[in-house]
Amino acid sequence: MKKKYIFAALVSAMGLFSCSDSETFLESGVQENIVAPISGLADEAVEGELLIKFKPEVEEVLEKAQILSRSGVQTRSSIPSVDEILDIAGAYTFERVFPVDKRHEERTRKNGLHLWYVVKFDKDMDLNKVALDMSKLSEVATVEYNQVIKRGYDTTKKAKGLNRATREAIQTLGSQTQTENMKLQWGIGNDGSVVTGAVTGYDVNCVPAWEKCQGDPSIIVAVVDEGVMYNHEDLANNMWINPAETFGSDEDADGNGYAGDKYGYNFVAGNGHISYTQTGDTGHATHVAGVIAADNNGIGIRGIAGGDGTPKTGVKIMSCQIFSGEGASSVLNQAKAIKYAADNGAVILQCSWSAASGRINPLMGTPGFTSDEEWSNSVVLQKEALEYFIHNAGDPNGVIDGGIAIFAAGNEYAPMVSYPGAYGDFICVTALDPAGKPSCYTNYVSPSGSKNLIAAPGGDANAFKDEKASILSTMPNSAIEGSDLTASQSGYGYMDGTSMACPHVSGVAALGLSYAAKLRKHYRASDFKDLLLASVRDLSGNLSDEKSYWENWGSVGEAAPHLRMNLPAYRGNIGGLIDAQAVLANIDGSNFGAQPMRVPNVYVALDATETVNLNRIYADNVTATEFNVVDSSIAAVSLDNNQLKVKGTKVGTTKASVTNSDGKTQEFVITVRKATGNGWM
Repeated sequence: MKKKYIFAALVSAMGLFSCSDSETFLESGVQENIVAPISGLADEAVEGELLIKFKPEVEEVLEKAQILSRSGVQTRSSIPSVDEILDIAGAYTFERVFPVDKRHEERTRKNGLHLWYVVKFDKDMDLNKVALDMSKLSEVATVEYNQVIKRGYDTTKKAKGLNRATREAIQTLGSQTQTENMKLQWGIGNDGSVVTGAVTGYDVNCVPAWEKCQGDPSIIVAVVDEGVMYNHEDLANNMWINPAETFGSDEDADGNGYAGDKYGYNFVAGNGHISYTQTGDTGHATHVAGVIAADNNGIGIRGIAGGDGTPKTGVKIMSCQIFSGEGASSVLNQAKAIKYAADNGAVILQCSWSAASGRINPLMGTPGFTSDEEWSNSVVLQKEALEYFIHNAGDPNGVIDGGIAIFAAGNEYAPMVSYPGAYGDFICVTALDPAGKPSCYTNYVSPSGSKNLIAAPGGDANAFKDEKASILSTMPNSAIEGSDLTASQSGYGYMDGTSMACPHVSGVAALGLSYAAKLRKHYRASDFKDLLLASVRDLSGNLSDEKSYWENWGSVGEAAPHLRMNLPAYRGNIGGLIDAQAVLANIDGSNFGAQPMRVPNVYVALDATETVNLNRIYADNVTATEFNVVDSSIAAVSLDNNQLKVKGTKVGTTKASVTNSDGKTQEFVITVRKATGNGWM
């Protein structure tokens, strides 16, 4: 994504119109002095598309026009001034950006996301002219170009493969910590032997953490990336599954607005068919997913929170596909994927992508955003979707209230990390090599004062002249370099990048939430983010003198130019090294806002039934023994095997309580409501 600019809502902007244009608007009753901001640049946007956020005052008009129908696709808005422009532009679809999901429509509307629409019109029309026309309407709050998002890496470059013979000669980690595979997965457990120059201990310190927890399937990580290879031998058991859906079906069986979303959704193709073998697919998402949650099944590698090799012990991976093949994506796809993740149970957003750094060398590309304000005002829809995730993912009564968004810092050698990761509300991940020094390519320094930065293993083959200094993880066979049959069929490969560092942090975060779930502890997302940022090892003592590397060694070999990094420049500017053992130790404590899980308040529709699983709240071997409902005419409650079932029998509110075998009683509130005419509560 290149740098975006704001077309400010200034009176002087009116000078862009000719006199005849102004007269046309005045004749149609539009107030010329009202101008909505326009974000983005037309020459970097999808032709024939605009993202429009309307003001709340026209919400009822839009709904009466049945814009909120199940299909959501219309050709007009029923707002005369808007439709006049759409007629001129040759509009053919007008639909809500985020489809109706009855489960979450109330909070969608509370956050104003129901007011965002995408309008598609004749691609031959002047995109700037249509945007400026729309910006003059009093009903419009924001106009945004649907920016094209290009991947910041070469899609023709394939990962180095781990050949089948090598893979079969090694053991998986299992309960052993000094096997050959542990050496290859140095980011998880670095014994210093992976390559000459590696230093023991520069890893995310999983081995001691695994003695306490190895992953919990209630924790879902959304991988917003290419499509994840959902049937890979190390990933199949740890994929998130939407049980109501059939893979790739055109039927929306669960009514969440997305058809066929069994493992997630392909936002590029607009269907539930997750793909990973298109020409140009790099295996990026599959590689990322393996670092987080590869199954400890004795076959290949082991993920940070992939479980202990038995069923139902690893965290789950949800594939939110925003890239496919050689094509680009868009801000629209990103925003939809982020909200989908929040609404379907993900609590960690794994984003190994970013805009260009604002301080990139101009020879490498166009600089990106340089401040929070510039980013916030340039991609309004993306920011609102991310805010929705961090504030609305999770469960107020579960392990985390809100979600954790984790971004890669970028690979442009730049003295400023990239947005969105640079924004202080998110975690931004820089990359380290096997000696604990900054990877040659990693961006560093955050506008927030580097308070949101964390470092993690990302690899650096250019510094060690050895692919084993890169990160080993799962790969589709089609994305592995070489014609050697044994290599191309191995299913595992090496990659470098802050893209690889990012899932190390996501994996540790998922492991931490798994442990919190085991202890029945609850966190607000902002508090858990602070816990992660505090659970690091200081790197300042390792940042002196210089570091050598050979630029593009993996492609050109010994012809690569020899360059040097000034390491003191990174001191205090890359964050500390994430430490899984420290994360779990902090969860053992009572700091960072930790609270015991509580029986939640229950909201139920009249004549419907809601079930509260008390096993998620009580410690192991603790059972509910009795309950009490103050007004039994409002709700009928039953208790069976730690499942509290609440049926709404009369509209109203009543207090209730449940007592467990430890003798502890918790009070909660039951609210019975009628469903609204639109079908949500």
